[in-house]
Amino acid sequence: MTKKDIAKSISEQAVIPMAQVLSIVRSVFDGISEPPVSDGRIELRNFGVLEVRKRRARKGLSPRTGEAVAVTSEPAAPS
Repeated sequence: MTKKDIAKSISEQAVIPMAQVLSIVRSVFDGISEPPVSDGRIELRNFGVLEVRKRRARKGLSPRTGEAVAVTSEPAAPS
């Protein structure tokens, strides 16, 4: 299910314009995907807990070249 599917369902149930609901849904997901840096944890009652966890680096393969690469838990640099 995509954000657009969620917005469409809410729009039909609440009889609110799709564009308005999609904007709200995007804002909610943006807020969830950017947890506070100091905490790194979001708790949504009756849904679940989302938190950032550090993992050890591991070896992986580049799908393009088949070359071995190190996969870390650090976020990729913005491009």
